[in-house]
Amino acid sequence: MLLCVSASHKTASFDLLERLSVPTTPVAPLIAAHDECVQGAVVVATCNRFEAYVDMDEPVTAAVAVGVEATLSAIEAATGVPASELEGSYTVLGGGDVAEHLFSVASGLESVVVGEGEIAGQVRRALTESRQLGTTSGELERLFQRASEAQRGVKNATAIGRAGRSLVRLGLELADSRIADWSTQRVLLVGTGAYAAATVAALRDQGAEDIAVHSPSGRAAKFAAKHGLRAVSAETFPTAVAHADLIITCTTSENHVVSAATFAAGRTAAEAAAPASVGCPVDHAGRRLVIDLGLPRNVDPDVATVPGVDLLDLETIRLHAPLEELQATDAARDLVRDAARRFASVGERKNITPAVVALRAHVFGVLDAEVARVRARGDEGGQTEQALRHLVGVLLHTPTTRAHELAETGRADEYVDALSALFGIEVSDPESSAARIADAG
Repeated sequence: MLLCVSASHKTASFDLLERLSVPTTPVAPLIAAHDECVQGAVVVATCNRFEAYVDMDEPVTAAVAVGVEATLSAIEAATGVPASELEGSYTVLGGGDVAEHLFSVASGLESVVVGEGEIAGQVRRALTESRQLGTTSGELERLFQRASEAQRGVKNATAIGRAGRSLVRLGLELADSRIADWSTQRVLLVGTGAYAAATVAALRDQGAEDIAVHSPSGRAAKFAAKHGLRAVSAETFPTAVAHADLIITCTTSENHVVSAATFAAGRTAAEAAAPASVGCPVDHAGRRLVIDLGLPRNVDPDVATVPGVDLLDLETIRLHAPLEELQATDAARDLVRDAARRFASVGERKNITPAVVALRAHVFGVLDAEVARVRARGDEGGQTEQALRHLVGVLLHTPTTRAHELAETGRADEYVDALSALFGIEVSDPESSAARIADAG
């Protein structure tokens, strides 16, 4: 069975999500190694959610409890956050609810800004990472592949992508009310990842022209050349911070890259370099803004104490996220529910397979015994055997079709009970049943 342990911006604080996002070791292998009944695990960790998708061995008693224990133990081992601290900050989903939830997540329906597009790539990367770690299972592969298909279907068939806005663009929209002319703004971008590229595009859409970039990992020059920006070195970074009207951070650094001390160091350096007659070259007529899109936080909260500087972080952006545009969102959710039903239908068909195989093995066993008797009496030309096999095929068609119909409506147990009551057939695992039918010919 599939299980999801989810902590998101809807259930947990950003402080807690920030701590969950910096594991010392990958979490998925720790979950998978917890107990032999854990078949696989995929972890989706983004700036506003931490979710573990776990494939449990269905027959295990209390499989849900074991899966949750495996996840919480792995989180504590990898991040240092104890299970007691997570209490009340996560939800547990099982069975068919897991597919609908992941499909909604991948489609941007559960994001801070409904419809944002970054999450689809993050879900795909989570599966890729788990493949590399060797922690996927057949059912998890199917789940995540169908999630990507559902996301594409929602994107192509609804206006949800236009209804929602990315975190980057929402942050800039919140900044827009205080910026009269974007073309005059000195913008400093800190980070060179996917969010950084999206930020550059959004800034230029707003009309920003003076954009510099700094990379704590040393990739600024390459990124600047690709996007036509100015690169800022580590040595000149504090000065660039002090001069900037708008600073946007979006790195994966585990440490703060901007703090009140950075502003102080930049101001000191700028004042030392400027002629006394010029005065302070970093005085600003209006207030300056720092937008922190990082998780863990890229900006030390003490930046808010710097005179003339306002700090806008993910927590604040979430509070200002627009209301969902209901028509587009409702259409998207309908598509997601339909995709989840199809996913469950295929899964139920797989679950009923052992029962169908067991019935066929039983019937073919009876047939073979009867064919042996016919042959012993002398079946000239094999016509009787041929007729018997044809009859069995016709008789099995309806119960086989009915099995799949019942499975798709959640009534597979009735079919299994009927086999036991009518024929004394006890359904076992697919492998042993398949082996019997193969032996039966």
